Amino acid sequence: MSKGRCKTAILISGSGSNLQSFIDRVDSGEIDLELAVVFSNRPDAYGLQRAQQAGIATACIEHAPFADRETFDRAVAAKLDEWQPELLILAGFMRILSPWFVKHYEGRVLNIHPALLPAYPGLDTHQRVLDAGETWHGSSVHFVTEELDGGPCILQGKLAVDRQETAEQLCARVQAIEHQIYPQAADWFGKGRLQFKDGCAWLDGNRLDKPVVQAFGNVTPF
Repeated sequence: MSKGRCKTAILISGSGSNLQSFIDRVDSGEIDLELAVVFSNRPDAYGLQRAQQAGIATACIEHAPFADRETFDRAVAAKLDEWQPELLILAGFMRILSPWFVKHYEGRVLNIHPALLPAYPGLDTHQRVLDAGETWHGSSVHFVTEELDGGPCILQGKLAVDRQETAEQLCARVQAIEHQIYPQAADWFGKGRLQFKDGCAWLDGNRLDKPVVQAFGNVTPF
């Protein structure tokens, strides 16, 4: 694994397809991050195998034995801090973070949400978009704050909705976008171009009152 300038921890709960996009782009030199550790709250998460195959350190703590969310989050932070991460990437980490965790890593946690925020926060976004007859759909990279899916948006990828497609087909196309825009936004952070300041996202010294938007045509699912 090639070493970058920004120590990065990636948190997963499942297969790790977004994780794989980071691994591939670091290996190809497209982005300059040091993938220091991959953490999961599930020992059977396939993403842990992806990380091991790529030579990345892994860690796992199951959440079930903990009495509450903050107690678990403190244990997670204690483990992650062994690697002193400068950036945390939530890549299918199926846990709502406690206010303590968000504060501990304030301005250093990125998440990706499968919708064009602020539209469609929460779950089942693809079916909700189809049911509403929306023309556009996509995904948003944002800083994590205590408000669920409410942190300042950085980068969005959008595509035209095909009225004939299923939610599963739309999901696959959106995921293909995620595999492009998420590493890009993280690379901006790693290079010092992206910052969290005064509760806002800043890119190249300018406050992002609106996210950067990239439109995609045909994209190939990962």
